[in-house]
Amino acid sequence: MSSLSVTPQISPKSPSPVETRSPYTICASQRSPIPIGRLSKFRNFTSRVRMSIDNGSSNRIGAGDAVIIVDHGSRRRESNRMLNEFVAMFRDKTGYPIVEPAHMELAEPSIRDSFTSCVEQGAKRIIVSPFFLFPGRHWQQDIPSLTAEAAKDHPGISYIITAPLGLHEKLVDVVNDRINHCLSHAAGVADECEVCAGTGKCRFN
Repeated sequence: MSSLSVTPQISPKSPSPVETRSPYTICASQRSPIPIGRLSKFRNFTSRVRMSIDNGSSNRIGAGDAVIIVDHGSRRRESNRMLNEFVAMFRDKTGYPIVEPAHMELAEPSIRDSFTSCVEQGAKRIIVSPFFLFPGRHWQQDIPSLTAEAAKDHPGISYIITAPLGLHEKLVDVVNDRINHCLSHAAGVADECEVCAGTGKCRFN
């Protein structure tokens, strides 16, 4: 699948008298080329992931940067392992030196654990990427709150929370690929995909 592309946008925040860590913001710069009617209020949510490392420009992943990919977290070990596999794919594809998985709840590593791991690996700036489809409470409140708590342990480390996947037209290809593969499996001409493997769920009822 073609890469999605994130240009982090860090907006200054006036620190309170007790704040010593660097300012942060939530990125809301996602723009869809497809008219979305009543969902137009989400028109500005795009996430641009640049598949290159740049040592001098702040609008690219560079030396001293780390990426944390956060999902919800599950009580099912298989679901949590899938995030680890995706992070490994992402790291191999992008070549980014520091990429860590994190679960918002129910499983480890937590956002705090992964934030600390990134700092221990030398990160000075952390990009938190929610592995969620659409903006909701977790993106608006929970992930920012948990990340802010994690950052308190590391003064001087700045971070940004990017937009979720949103209405990216490349997701059309992903969904269509899943549909076609499941239909092929149901017809007996393809094996179960890695998501459905062993579940027997990919069949007509």
